[in-house]
Amino acid sequence: MESMLQRVVRQAAEAGLTQNITLATNASQLDIITNQLGEKVSIVTEPVRRNTFPAIALAASYLSMKKHCSDDEVVVIMPCDPYTEAEYFHVIGRMVRCVEARVADLVLMGITPTYPSAKYGYVVPRPNVQHMETQAVDYYDVARFTEKPTVAVAEELLKENAFWNGGVFAFRLGYMMDIVRRYFCAESFEETRARYDEFPKISFDYEVAEKAQSVAVVPFVGEWKDLGTWNTLTDELSQHAIGNAVIGPKCENTHVINELQHPIFVDGLKDVVVAACPDGILVCAKKETENIKAYVEPLATRPMYEERRWGNYRVLDDTRYPDGSHSLTKSITLMPGKHISYQRHHCRTEVWTIVGGEGVLVLNGQVRSVHPGDVVSIPQETWHAIRANTQLTFIEVQFCSHEQGGQLTEEDIERTEWDWNGRS
Repeated sequence: MESMLQRVVRQAAEAGLTQNITLATNASQLDIITNQLGEKVSIVTEPVRRNTFPAIALAASYLSMKKHCSDDEVVVIMPCDPYTEAEYFHVIGRMVRCVEARVADLVLMGITPTYPSAKYGYVVPRPNVQHMETQAVDYYDVARFTEKPTVAVAEELLKENAFWNGGVFAFRLGYMMDIVRRYFCAESFEETRARYDEFPKISFDYEVAEKAQSVAVVPFVGEWKDLGTWNTLTDELSQHAIGNAVIGPKCENTHVINELQHPIFVDGLKDVVVAACPDGILVCAKKETENIKAYVEPLATRPMYEERRWGNYRVLDDTRYPDGSHSLTKSITLMPGKHISYQRHHCRTEVWTIVGGEGVLVLNGQVRSVHPGDVVSIPQETWHAIRANTQLTFIEVQFCSHEQGGQLTEEDIERTEWDWNGRS
């Protein structure tokens, strides 16, 4: 199996578009992206989440100031979650040729609609104005944009041959950098990132596309879905039950995705999705999954499972006691050759129990090997690190007493460097 991000990067490479891919994301996604893609891509992280325009402005600044791309470099912006086919990426190639031919300052992809949807924005082409370039690049001039209309309005837009706005844009780097400089002029990418909150918290569509004076659209006809909801995602799943799950005979159009070890059995449900992972359990009618974000966000707690550069961890238990103390138990897996940083904690003790694999432990500068069954006690203020020789799994129990503060946080980590060749 592959993630949506892995699939899109693979498809772009197979289409021969480019090997120079830069991802703009928030800092919390950095490790999981690195884990999935390795060194295949460059990654630009937002200091805070501020919508698509600031993220694209930051990525453009990175290309200009850090990678020293010229103003004539053609940049394509695309989302990472479309479920689509190879022709989609060939259309992106046509968009690039349109930018190179200077047919417009901004070129976007228009998805040919299959029904009058209220979920998408629309791009309305100028009536009876279509261009055919010598290289067989078919494009239209853009008359206007309409954001997420009612179904009735969408029906009228289809009569005007409007396209869905798929969020794919192409432009010269200098065009975007001129827009960036309207807000402030920075001497370096680091300065741009430090001043990130000076960009308005607004979408690229509103801030750039709808204000642009010269816009063209290249149509795409083919399979395309925005897998942004469980409803659209389950449409593409080949199995109705994934993981430790059983669906009874009286279910209709029901999907169960279970990432937990506990079994799930469902029956008598129609048009329902059940999704279970360490962060929570969702049971929802498929048609209502577009509306869950507002309800889910207030429920968010600490991550119960995370992928990191070195492997992953899963929270097994998180308990607060009547005396004000706090314990947290994790199962941590390091991939071969990977290690966690050399660190110490000011407000907690830890106990590690090695349950699988072999590795090297550093404890206050002392190095020794570890094997299954070994138990390591790490007192408060003790420097420690571990490296996996083979895939290594250990159980970590963190404990913070009332006297230590009674609160286990990720901020209670002080890091320094350790030379794994044997020198500190």
